[in-house]
Amino acid sequence: MAREARPRPRPPVRLAATVVAGVFVLVGVLGFVPGITTGYAELTFSGHTSGARLLGIFQVSVLHNLVHLVFGLVGLFLARSVAGARGYLAVGGAVYLALWIYGLVVEHGNADRTVNVLPVNGADNWLHLLLGFGMLVLGLLLSPRAGASAGRLDQPIDRP
Repeated sequence: MAREARPRPRPPVRLAATVVAGVFVLVGVLGFVPGITTGYAELTFSGHTSGARLLGIFQVSVLHNLVHLVFGLVGLFLARSVAGARGYLAVGGAVYLALWIYGLVVEHGNADRTVNVLPVNGADNWLHLLLGFGMLVLGLLLSPRAGASAGRLDQPIDRP
């Protein structure tokens, strides 16, 4: 009698990347749904003049929604491997921290508002900060070599 092989559980970093990417796809789609996006009639292709707000809070535009969709689809593709998932979360986290800084400069700095091609407001800035740190933490802590079983951190991987 042959025993059926149980499917191996998905590594936590792949699961986290899949969930994060799925949320980005969902947010990208919801940005085009009237009612969930308030001020839908004021949705512009890009720029700070878009009056549309996802959930009535986060300023969005067509370009902003498309960026979320593409970012999520890339994440779903990369989440198929541990290295891809880790890279997606770590690099994506760094990108969102950079986007947070961009939002601060646009909102509070002396930058010309025309550089605000992806509309951001205060709520977006806080969300980008949380996403950046959250994705970095997930990418680094859920990786296979993270944790107590990984060995000493000051010992190079290529040496015993």
